[in-house]
Amino acid sequence: MLHEDITQRVIHAATKVHTALGPGLLESTYDLCLLHELCLTGMHFEHQVQLPVVYRGVRLDAGYRIDFLLENRVIVELKAVEKLLPVHTAQLLSYLKLGERPVGLLINFNVPHLRQGIRRVVNGYSLPSEKDLPSVSPVSFVVPSS
Repeated sequence: MLHEDITQRVIHAATKVHTALGPGLLESTYDLCLLHELCLTGMHFEHQVQLPVVYRGVRLDAGYRIDFLLENRVIVELKAVEKLLPVHTAQLLSYLKLGERPVGLLINFNVPHLRQGIRRVVNGYSLPSEKDLPSVSPVSFVVPSS
């Protein structure tokens, strides 16, 4: 299954949860409801996966936990916060690097419309949302008269 297929299915499941519950609940509530929705998809996934840190050849349990690992490739990190901050993206990017996974989704359920709370993060960089892209001023062209 392609990363895009996995992430689309996760977004669809998260949208079902958000539509049913709306914003304003605890992250743990959304976590349990998304767990239920993902079970219905038939995808292989793991929940609350321990993520060790390997330091100088020693595997250490530093207390990191991945909310969801789908198809052993896509990490999903859930939030229920007022606003996603750069630290949340950095957290997911760290999980991607430590877990040697290519793609992750950061999903914040505490938004009026779930699409506003989803960030796709690729190991190495984060794809910006449309609102984060620089605005482009219109360019005027003057055609000289002959």
